[in-house]
Amino acid sequence: MMEIIEIKENKKDYLDLLLLADEEEDMIDRYLDNGKMYILVDNGVKCECVITDEGNGVLEIKNIATVTNDQDKGYAKALIQFLIEKYREQYAVLQVGTGDSPLTIPFYEKCGFVRSHIIPNFFTDNYNHPIYECGVQLVDMVYLQRPF
Repeated sequence: MMEIIEIKENKKDYLDLLLLADEEEDMIDRYLDNGKMYILVDNGVKCECVITDEGNGVLEIKNIATVTNDQDKGYAKALIQFLIEKYREQYAVLQVGTGDSPLTIPFYEKCGFVRSHIIPNFFTDNYNHPIYECGVQLVDMVYLQRPF
């Protein structure tokens, strides 16, 4: 049976999964302590996410990742739906920042997100090595938002 659990301690126990979505531990350290972490369990941990309150009614997904062998099974979408239901009374907007990738942008669009704004050179300025997804180097951070 699938369940979603908030992790309040020892968040680094899930570092391998966090690193699937954010390749540098230093970047994860910037939001992990301040964020709320949830894991989705279905015969083992399948997916995790970390969210932060960005102020002005904005809740941001800082990290969301599914175990490689369990991708495309709806776990991340279920976790996003959980966030929407849990926080709909407290926030106006759910936002996520990601690389301009053919893997991630269509996923978020299917979940009801639309492009909001871009932070130019985010990946080249903030990571100590080039980040590639689908053979394309990620340069700009693309923000997508959806109303609760």
